[in-house]
Amino acid sequence: MAAIRYRTLFSYSGATFVAVGFAARLPLAMSQLGTMLLVSSPMVAGRMGPGGIAAGAVALANAIGSPLFGGLTDRRGQRGLMLLQAMAGGIALIVEAVVAVIGAPWPVVAAIGAVAGFFMPQIGTMARVRWRQIAAARPAQRAGILETSFAWEGSGDEASFALGPALTGVLAVALGPVWAIVVAGVMLLVFGTWFAVHPTVRLVKATARAASARSAAAGSSSGPARERLFTPGVLAATLGLLMIGVIFGSVQTGTTTLATAAGRPGLAGLLHAVLSIGSATAGLLLPRLAHRMGLVGRWRVFATALAVLTLPLLAVNTLGGLLPELLVLGLAVAPYLITLYSVAERAARPSRIGAAMTVLAATTSLGYSLGASIAGQLADWGGHTPAYAVTVCAGAIACLLGWLVARRVTPAPRVHDPRKHPGRPTVVTD
Repeated sequence: MAAIRYRTLFSYSGATFVAVGFAARLPLAMSQLGTMLLVSSPMVAGRMGPGGIAAGAVALANAIGSPLFGGLTDRRGQRGLMLLQAMAGGIALIVEAVVAVIGAPWPVVAAIGAVAGFFMPQIGTMARVRWRQIAAARPAQRAGILETSFAWEGSGDEASFALGPALTGVLAVALGPVWAIVVAGVMLLVFGTWFAVHPTVRLVKATARAASARSAAAGSSSGPARERLFTPGVLAATLGLLMIGVIFGSVQTGTTTLATAAGRPGLAGLLHAVLSIGSATAGLLLPRLAHRMGLVGRWRVFATALAVLTLPLLAVNTLGGLLPELLVLGLAVAPYLITLYSVAERAARPSRIGAAMTVLAATTSLGYSLGASIAGQLADWGGHTPAYAVTVCAGAIACLLGWLVARRVTPAPRVHDPRKHPGRPTVVTD
């Protein structure tokens, strides 16, 4: 069925859920670039290589922590775990800034940043799990709700990676990189906690308890957490999102290198935001393609676009030339990301959906870590062009993967039969 209107979608969750969910995901984007700027600043290391490693450490720790917390939410619900993540992650970010001020060596600053990354909640991922439960209460609209909500969350992720780095860059220029990290920590404490206790969290808690009850009633020794996580579709989507993470990390590192060489390091966040602006815009428009192009076709088209649109980065030598290239490249990023999340949602075991969604987000963070670390080392050696070469390689691999496996691993859409699943709509109020 065709996607539903955004206004209708938001009426099902409550307006606060959408606003708080967006604000709560900004600290993740801010922490990675903020850590890179902090560690590479004269206050700490004074070099881009350590900055790239530190930013990669934040992303790598998040890639480790996210699946662990995601699996736990499948069994215990989101509320308590997300409260722990928001408080621990926010405090760790503030401590990271403090130890930088008192003159700690850069590995110590990077290690504390990694602690923050480990606890950093994947807000967009947890929101997708809640949307899935909202859709389950409306079987006749399920496909439309999922199509539109995943497009919204994918665009929200991209917009956060536009506004987050932009806000970090503005704060770094105006007040210094220390305050960029402090603000990220405070935002996580406030909005991460708010998201954790939003009324929609009750849907996930109820689902977790119901799954456990069904397992106990069946007398099975293997609960829902023991079902297979990596189905072929989830595995392929995971590999595809690894390449998106590499693109994010290498583009951010290459852009920071170019901006620093031009004497304008504070512009790095604003320039990287251009990539996400184009991406978020394209993502919001993606539901219009839902009834015209299937997931396999979308996967292949946007994977090919990634491969083609990364190539001009190798010819960029000025900030002015970089601006339109990042804007155009962004048009392929969110549609590709949203498509792979939709493939994974369709392919994942219902009782492992939280773990599956967080694995995808964690893999993106892992890809960011790899991209930032490799590109950072190459940037110290040869400047921004070798860093962007990492981006081009990731785009080529994403394209190859799409054409080789998309048709083989993408499950057919579920068809709603109102005689078997009449459903009863529920509305979550703020």
